[in-house]
Amino acid sequence: MPQHPSGRDFRIGTEDFLLDGRPHRILSGTLHYFRIHPGRWRDRIRAARHLGLNTVETYVPWNRHSPRRGEFVVDEGLDLGAFLDVVAEEGMHAIVRPGAYICAEWDNGGLPVWLTRSGARLRIDDPGYLEPVQEYLERVYEIVVPRQIDRGGPVLLVQIENEYGAYETGTGPEDAAARRRYLHRLVDITRGAGITVPLTTVDQPTDEMLTAGTLPDLHTTGSFGGRAADRLQTLRRHQPDGPLMCSEFWVGWFDHWGAHHHTTTPAESAHELDVLLDHGASVNIYMLHGGTNFGFSSGANDKGVYQPTITSYDYDAPLDEAGAPTAKFHALREVIGRYVDLPAGELPGSVPGPVLTAPVTAATPFLELLDSPGVEGLHPLDDLERADGSPVALAVFRTLSPGSATPTLFSVGEIRDRAVVLLDGVRVGVLQRDQHSVAVVLPAHPAGARLDVVVEDMGRVNYGPRLGEAKGLVGPVRLGGEELLGWRSVGIDDGTLPGRELTRDEPVELAGPVLARAVLDVAEPVDLFLDTANWGKGVMWINGFCLGRYWRRGPQRTLYVPGAAVRAGRNEVVVLEFDGTTDPMVRTLPGLDLGHTES
Repeated sequence: MPQHPSGRDFRIGTEDFLLDGRPHRILSGTLHYFRIHPGRWRDRIRAARHLGLNTVETYVPWNRHSPRRGEFVVDEGLDLGAFLDVVAEEGMHAIVRPGAYICAEWDNGGLPVWLTRSGARLRIDDPGYLEPVQEYLERVYEIVVPRQIDRGGPVLLVQIENEYGAYETGTGPEDAAARRRYLHRLVDITRGAGITVPLTTVDQPTDEMLTAGTLPDLHTTGSFGGRAADRLQTLRRHQPDGPLMCSEFWVGWFDHWGAHHHTTTPAESAHELDVLLDHGASVNIYMLHGGTNFGFSSGANDKGVYQPTITSYDYDAPLDEAGAPTAKFHALREVIGRYVDLPAGELPGSVPGPVLTAPVTAATPFLELLDSPGVEGLHPLDDLERADGSPVALAVFRTLSPGSATPTLFSVGEIRDRAVVLLDGVRVGVLQRDQHSVAVVLPAHPAGARLDVVVEDMGRVNYGPRLGEAKGLVGPVRLGGEELLGWRSVGIDDGTLPGRELTRDEPVELAGPVLARAVLDVAEPVDLFLDTANWGKGVMWINGFCLGRYWRRGPQRTLYVPGAAVRAGRNEVVVLEFDGTTDPMVRTLPGLDLGHTES
């Protein structure tokens, strides 16, 4: 763990942040270590420095670090300490935002499923919530404490909670008191664990949110992307002393499946940044580089319509999903250069990836891969989990039908979030939450026909009252108006799918759900961009590394493959296709295709 020869003094002054007694402006950019392959951390941090920044900020995703209570995983891409060490080695400072709730368009807002299913009141003064939060924060702070700036490390600031003023816990005086107790408890945990650097909160600069989201002894910062002068004025009204800071300066936005790719103009973002800096404010660019929701990590929103977040977290950021500088990067750099000296030279632009093609060489219908007895009961289980207690994103629910002499309606109370319905192995329809689709018609069939429902969790809601909801088949499952009883519920360990042996060779078409394999021959490890246009809906892996979901409805048309996950020579691509394709080929494109925009 590299450290400065001696600790440095960093504190909050009456007008400025003070570093060793001198005014210090924080110029920061967000890099989520968990959304970037660790083999690319240093590249992204160096790009931040080249932009003229002096600090890197990150959230910490509790649910990834602790999929089971009592453990704290820090291997591979979750090594927060290693990430902070690279930040220090590159001469940068760091801001850590551990939550515990982080939102971040991340599955369940970063809260572990074992916690949200416990029945504890979330984000409030409830022992059922605060006790595991303390366990988690103390593990995070074991990593952060020795890396604080006053101990020779890079960490300048630690955030308490996250946009807490927007969280609705009730409006009565008892609720307000419970909120204050909760924030005070988080401060006590943080200070008790050895955090000595200044503590901050962040909220959108409205009177209500700024009042509800902080405490007098915490430094309040803002989150916004426009009207910077007005927002800073509101922030100053609530906090007469101390440095102004926008700790989430939104320069883009995230995307949902079935919608468009969000963009903002470079000129827009550059103008608002110039206003911020001209007012003497410190800033954290959200996002400097969005990265990718690898695996099954993306979240969702639900304000009457369920909207799952896509795999790409490009965010129209200054560095695109593959880490290449964009026009926005250069526009922001020009602005920053008016206020600080910039590093010399230029970052290399995007490098075209190789255009490759490989046929699917083997496949097996997904239902033939079930090798677990599952759980038997009268009703299908919701929120299935592995034997070790961690949640699964894929499940199969199986029963035997009593039969019907005529076409009959099969229905569920609610589907979370998408299900393929099969009768004796033949696909008959799809149930889809975002379309409020809860029924399909089954053809006439004899008693004893096998009914399978393959359910995919498309991402747990990360914001609002539906945080922590159950997944699967919810409510009564009926056939012809009569409830179906006697189910086998099987959770699928997605981590084992890339290694499954497949039995059918060189298919000419694929009818989903099906698991398929192809081999890409690559001359050297470089970034790849898998073309998903010929596929329906599913998940892809390369060399066992889960790249995430794809879906024909878009907007994104590529899956980003970091070169650190690619090998020279043979690269095995595994595809779980839920719908089907008449063109079972794996192809790559020379670059990202993030889909259509509003313009």
